[in-house]
Amino acid sequence: MNDAPLMLSVSGLRGLIGRSLTPPVAARYAAAFGQWLKSRQPAGASAAPHVVLGRDSRPSGQMIELAAASGLIAVGCRVTTLGIVTTPGVAIMAEHLGADGGMVITASHNPIIWNGIKALRSDGVAPPPEQANDIIARFQHDDVQYAPVESLTTLAHDDSTHRVHIDRILRHIDVEAIRRRTPRLRVVLDSVHGAGGTATAMMLEALGVELVHLYAQPTGRFPHNPEPTRENLVGLSDAVRQHRGDIGLAQDPDADRLAVVDEQGRYIGEEYTLALATMHLLSRQPQQGKRTVAANLSTSRMIDDIAAAAGATVLRTPVGEANVAAAMRRHGSLIGGEGNGGVIWPQVIHVRDSLVGIALLLELLARRGEPLSRIVSTIPRYAIVKEKLDIQPGMTEKLVPLLRRRWPDEKIDTQDGVRIDWPSPAPGMWVHVRPSNTEPILRIIAEAPAESAARDVIAQVRAALGLQ
Repeated sequence: MNDAPLMLSVSGLRGLIGRSLTPPVAARYAAAFGQWLKSRQPAGASAAPHVVLGRDSRPSGQMIELAAASGLIAVGCRVTTLGIVTTPGVAIMAEHLGADGGMVITASHNPIIWNGIKALRSDGVAPPPEQANDIIARFQHDDVQYAPVESLTTLAHDDSTHRVHIDRILRHIDVEAIRRRTPRLRVVLDSVHGAGGTATAMMLEALGVELVHLYAQPTGRFPHNPEPTRENLVGLSDAVRQHRGDIGLAQDPDADRLAVVDEQGRYIGEEYTLALATMHLLSRQPQQGKRTVAANLSTSRMIDDIAAAAGATVLRTPVGEANVAAAMRRHGSLIGGEGNGGVIWPQVIHVRDSLVGIALLLELLARRGEPLSRIVSTIPRYAIVKEKLDIQPGMTEKLVPLLRRRWPDEKIDTQDGVRIDWPSPAPGMWVHVRPSNTEPILRIIAEAPAESAARDVIAQVRAALGLQ
């Protein structure tokens, strides 16, 4: 019996290659997505749904890509492959080509043994929960209708993704301010041999910066754990000091997340990516009426302080870029994203995009003319602690009652797991407990003015859940 995990959620499908994720599984999931697209067509529509299909650089990517393409074609879809491209690149191409949907073969930051499939709508955004659940149900029940042979199509290919992606970003960036900066900005970039290296190098060349590029080739052979966290980026910090960089940047394998290192080689982290980009855009755009920014429940309250100082409001959503993007669309938000280093700038696309984050941070440095460490020092500082725990049977259902019982008088948000906020004795302290959408784990994230307080509240949560 195969007990390897196959994760099905609003973030798509993820599994272990050769165990829970095999070509037949990929073909079945893609067929379910294609059937879902067909179900959304107007009655009597004759055109085959058009799907753009890209992949990150994992060695298993082409195998899963071809299987997914087969599943899509089998139910009557027209497929355009994009090759090794970023996740935001696929989203942009879905919109650019007027496709009905997109699929990305990626497992984001997961180790190389994992791969996955992320489904996108025509606007490049992942389907929200109710639509994702429909796709999952079709997959689980094999609820598809295979197309007759006379309506089957052949694969097409488009190799313009990087150019279209970069052109869209540079249209909204002060390119000349970055190019005129003296001395030239020096960027040290770790692309972890993922999908983002080629496009990002092209963009940085257009911006006229000096690039020291680590792990640039999209081989998918990750030189270290690909999640862009402090412990995995010691080499990047060393390289920033060695090359006297103005900034160090780290992408994850599909290039929708970005972590930051300052000019001293100090890991600033993923949480600061959205905070810095938000601070820059709020200062760049004069206040006109009510302005909103959006972030999920697990994102640092730095963004609340930054927004308040600029007279803006923060919208909090469940975790998942589809949830953030939906809130941004409803309220016309200037910027949004997640504390994992994902920046969503609607001027470009309603999808997390590390290239957008890079462009905004370089524009910030060029316009401010100050070292990154000095800019970071102006943002109220908090300590954030993140833990992962194996999910115990029945734990998901117990989260709300157990934590309400422990903290009956505090502010509790149950949009996504449980988030608790304390107005005192440490204003700004909160904890968020939720099952992961992408791994079979429970995530506990706490933030407070001091790390000891954040660790203490995590210990209290573990005790309340009986996980000591």
